Amino acid sequence: MAKYTKTIMASKTDQLIRFFKAQGAVVRFAALLKAGFHSDTLAALEKQGAVEKVSRGLYKLSTSSVSSHPDLVSACLQAPQGVVCLLSALSFYEVTSEIPRQVEMAIPRGVRVRKIQYPPVKQYQFSQEAWAAGIEERKIEGHSIRVYDLAKTVVDCFKFRNKVGADVAREALKIAVIEKHVPPKDIMHYAKICRVANIIQPILEAII
Repeated sequence: MAKYTKTIMASKTDQLIRFFKAQGAVVRFAALLKAGFHSDTLAALEKQGAVEKVSRGLYKLSTSSVSSHPDLVSACLQAPQGVVCLLSALSFYEVTSEIPRQVEMAIPRGVRVRKIQYPPVKQYQFSQEAWAAGIEERKIEGHSIRVYDLAKTVVDCFKFRNKVGADVAREALKIAVIEKHVPPKDIMHYAKICRVANIIQPILEAII
């Protein structure tokens, strides 16, 4: 009987490992339960060292890792309404030499969010209109992240220039237009939504 029980448990842990691999090696606890797995199976894999806890409610295979932008993936998995923004988004698009010390995410104003233990995350409250504008979904090794498109990201940097740095915002605008070929009309569209058109327009006119 004991041998039979061990066989059943081994089968379940094998299934769970395959599930982790199918999900890109990182899985939320809620998604695991929704897929029909039991917490005891997860605990067994943790005890074996095959799975490790990344943060509250988030687990990954010990032998696997997301090699590209792992912090963005982890943050987005833990914050369903969060959108990667500001320096983190600039870094994602490779239009800044600044290195983000934390994952910067936008959330709708008034929405309550739980504190993320890891990775370090800085959350900014956006108005509903500003939060909803320019969201893109990108794939990173099988995982979806939500990030603002480059035009919106640049505009947000001007909106939060006291946090990001005015020089960083201006340099990002220049690179976006000249090197990344972002249409000025797209930038002005978001600038009006974020109410920084009067700040961006003269700088943009000097660039083009």
